[in-house]
Amino acid sequence: MPTAPPSVRIGVLGASGYTGAELLRLLLRHPAAQIRVLTAERQAGKPMAEIFPHLAPFDLPTPVKIEAVDWSQLDFVFCALPHGTTQEVIARLPHGLKVVDLSADFRLHDTAVYAEWYGHEHQAPELQPQAVYGLTELNRLGVRKARLVANPGCYPTAAMLPLIPLLLDNLIEPGGIIIDAKSGVSGAGRDAKQANLFPEISEGINAYGVGHHRHMPEMEQELRLAAGRPVSLSFTPHLVPMNRGELVTTYVRLADGVTADDLRQALEQKYRNEPFVKVVPAGVAPATRHVRGSNHCHIGVFADRPVRSAIVISAIDNLVKGASGQAIQNMNVMLGLAETTGLEQVALFP
Repeated sequence: MPTAPPSVRIGVLGASGYTGAELLRLLLRHPAAQIRVLTAERQAGKPMAEIFPHLAPFDLPTPVKIEAVDWSQLDFVFCALPHGTTQEVIARLPHGLKVVDLSADFRLHDTAVYAEWYGHEHQAPELQPQAVYGLTELNRLGVRKARLVANPGCYPTAAMLPLIPLLLDNLIEPGGIIIDAKSGVSGAGRDAKQANLFPEISEGINAYGVGHHRHMPEMEQELRLAAGRPVSLSFTPHLVPMNRGELVTTYVRLADGVTADDLRQALEQKYRNEPFVKVVPAGVAPATRHVRGSNHCHIGVFADRPVRSAIVISAIDNLVKGASGQAIQNMNVMLGLAETTGLEQVALFP
């Protein structure tokens, strides 16, 4: 019989948000996870059954404020706190405590770029050089050695899983990349916002962050590293009236002599043995309904009508592969556990 993995005492900071709830949903079925500490600043003291009734059947800790946490009882921490609030928290943690941060606070290598895009100075610049960018399939070795992993954003995950291998193999041009992305409303978080009310979202679709979305420097950083030279991209996200799911359609220019079939074959070869990334057959377009609730990414490649152009489509669940699922995948790698542990969920359909 297989041996059970060693138990890991886990804290989830920011357990009252959507990514916090998704972490709990997945960790409750992780054989190594012992959920010891939950935090929720505004809802501290409320039972989780009240905050999230779908978690009522499970014996979960009552959330506390961060300053009340006894860090000595933890081996691992997930930070699911809002952007801009995580840096100071992580800076105060015991040095030996391993962390996956789901916010954007440690994704950008250059703290000056962070300040430009997020409107305030980085609060823990001494930690930034230690942070490893956690796009698991493409940085597994770095994640394995890390103490602090910056979990990628949802849009960058869906866009870069296909783009980085193609740039590394010089199959596409680094200029003129167009990323057209659409996400469910849960990607905007759980806070009450007028723009996210049902009458504002239902029966429509709208672009936001046009020309200046904060995921742009994150994608430019990682794509530039893959290409070994500057890249130019245009990125426009859209909000669609569904709870979860993300579809990213990317338009690329092919390198000389390269076809769309070459792109598909290269991606099939790259991800042939990856449990969570699937390149769908020629002529098949990925759909969010085929990955909903799972840690999977589906990728499709099509020839475009203009000469030397191709269309790459990727679909993920923004709360799983785009956030909490990938965070647990990174935890597994950091702790030497089987990478798929706790993440074997089949997509929900219909």
